[in-house]
Amino acid sequence: MNAEELAIDPVAAAHRLLGATIAGRGVRAMVVEVEAYGGVPDGPWPDAAAHSYRGRNGRNDVMFGPPGRLYTYRSHGIHVCANVACGPDGTAAAVLLRAAAIEVPQTALARADGARCRTGARPGKPLRCPRNHHGRQRD
Repeated sequence: MNAEELAIDPVAAAHRLLGATIAGRGVRAMVVEVEAYGGVPDGPWPDAAAHSYRGRNGRNDVMFGPPGRLYTYRSHGIHVCANVACGPDGTAAAVLLRAAAIEVPQTALARADGARCRTGARPGKPLRCPRNHHGRQRD
């Protein structure tokens, strides 16, 4: 999915990403659960639950575009959460990838990772999407 396809409101982008195939470092998975987040109070999609709600900063800068970039962060100091920026460039919005089903490879390790991948907001680890992928453009 290219940036132009994600330059839409976060709910529409979430629908578009649901069922999409994502890949990372030898693992491929289908997105099976997503969560849309808007942005700042005076933006087109105000969302007090979004990391961008209080404005742009070094941590959430990726949520302001361009669309298609990966926004990662550590949740509770343990799990790497992966989001895809969406909306027009300069407008805060993202879609949290909450769960994914591992497709390839089907090894014992991948199956174990797959079980972890199916729980809330944790596809980051099984997809080998480390924190240093923050800000990268994803296809």
